[in-house]
This record gives sequence, structure tokens and C-alpha cells, in this order.
Amino acid sequence: MRLHFTKMQGLGNDFVVIDATRSPVALTPDQLRHLADRRFGVGCDQILLVESPRDAQTDFYYRIFNADASEVEQCGNGARCFARYVRDHGLTDKDQIPVGTAGGPITLYLEPDGQVRVNMGPPVFEPQALPFDAPARASAYRLETPQGEVEIGAVSMGNPHAVLRVEDVANAPVETLGPAIEHHPRFPQRVNVGFMAVRDRSEIDLRVHERGAGETLACGTGACAAVVIGRLWGLLEERVQVHLRGGDLVISWHGEGEPVWMTGPAEAVFEGDIEL
Repeated sequence: MRLHFTKMQGLGNDFVVIDATRSPVALTPDQLRHLADRRFGVGCDQILLVESPRDAQTDFYYRIFNADASEVEQCGNGARCFARYVRDHGLTDKDQIPVGTAGGPITLYLEPDGQVRVNMGPPVFEPQALPFDAPARASAYRLETPQGEVEIGAVSMGNPHAVLRVEDVANAPVETLGPAIEHHPRFPQRVNVGFMAVRDRSEIDLRVHERGAGETLACGTGACAAVVIGRLWGLLEERVQVHLRGGDLVISWHGEGEPVWMTGPAEAVFEGDIEL
């Protein structure tokens, strides 16, 4: 099978994007892993499939696969790349694009300055929704790991996130503690892990170990989760600049029951064809 693709990136979080609106595209786990392989394939953190809508309230549906071929519910940087892709490829002429995902519907807004703003929907805190093994919702949880006990916040942004506060991200134990929490038995479907350092009430630094991909240069839903947890802990204002290794995002959240808004860039890198 010969497959046309577009390579895209949002703050260094990179994607292989495939148009499945004109004819269905079904990829096996081996094919997905081959696409993501940085030596033998195209190379990416995730593969995005652009599909036709599954309900009348949305214009598209999109599926997200990690580099290990696992399918996930949501991806913030991927959502921005998705919006840029469908406009640049003539699949829509709208500046406001409702999209369905496995994590629920979201709305994408293309801004005049080229940035993409995304309504990520309200955060969900109930442990069973992540899922997370806890008797009841709490603002913070104690978690036993091989590296010792840590305190986390837990939230779903369409996909599950655990957030820890650290003194500085440069020395955060992302490589060891990230996988330990990702695979912790209290997260039966695994979890993304954010390491947040608070500069002040309107700025944070963040590194994210993503479920099924390892540490990435940026994670949009991870930035949303970190700001939500930081606000729950009384550390942050409503609008926060998030400094990730790949660049900056602006996250806004007005509080319980309100949607989280994410604004940031998305760019096409190159197009090509690959034989699978």
C-alpha cells in the first residue's frame, strides 16, 4: 500500500497526518509503528487520521495513535495540527471547526495571526473517568512509586494526566518517574505524566512523559492539565503561559465546569509518500 502523508509539528511535538476522508485508511499496529520509526519510517510522536464526521454536530472526526501503535483519546498539539491541515488541504474553508474525537467533541479556531485556539472542553476530575483507582475525588493524591511516595493531581483532558510539582524541570526525574507513574497499577489504562515548576502565578515550566510515546518536546493536553491542577492547588491565575521544551502555549481556565482554552502554533514540515 502506497500512502500519502503530511509531516507536521506543534512546538516540536511531531505528527504524521493522513487524509482518510476520501477513502478509508486502516493501518495495522506494525504499519503504525513503522510510520513512527525515526530510522526506518517517517518518524513522529503520533499518527493522526483525518476522517469524515460521525455525527451531524461535527465536520470531521480524528483518530490519534501513539508511536507504539496504541490509540489514545485526545492530543492538544495534534488538534492544532489537525486544524491547520484541513484548512491548508482545502477540506474546509471555516475558521471555526467542530471535530469529534474519542475523548469527546472539541472546537478548533484558526486565528488571523496563524495561531490555533482550541476549546478543549471542561476538565474531568472523577477518578473513574480517567480511570484512576481512588475511593473519591480529591485535589491531590499520594502515590507509592519505586522512587518513593509522590503527591499528584489527576485530571482527564479527554485523556488521563497525572501532574507533579517540582522545583525545576531541568532536574526533574522524568526518565525514571515518568514511566513508573505511566504504568502504575492505579492507572489501569496508563497515564500521561507532567512535571510542573511554577515560576509565578502566570508562568510555569513543564516537561511531559506521554503515555506510549515517552517524553515529547510539548504536550497540549499536558499543558492544560498542569494549569488546571495548578489552579486547583491555588498556585495559578486564570491565564498562564506554559514553557515547554519545544516552545510556549497559552492556557486559560476560568474554573469548575468551564472549558480549558489552549492557544499555540502548528506548522506543516513536508509531504511525501511511503510504501507500507
